[in-house]
Amino acid sequence: MKKLHIITTFPDVLGCTPVIAGTRVPVRTLLDYLEQGDPLEVFLEDFPTVSREQAVEVLELAKEMLLHEAVA
Repeated sequence: MKKLHIITTFPDVLGCTPVIAGTRVPVRTLLDYLEQGDPLEVFLEDFPTVSREQAVEVLELAKEMLLHEAVA
């Protein structure tokens, strides 16, 4: 499984909410956009501090974690 380096938490950044590393953008925000049916491009336009590579890495990590839990 990948390291969690793409997701960080800090007590002084959004109350320890998991954010995309190097940004103040909560991981949940990315997932909420996709859940609402918005394409990744819309999220990236609204949050220019997040690169496409970062967003994809977060999604790949989420996929790995879900698949790992499904077989555990």
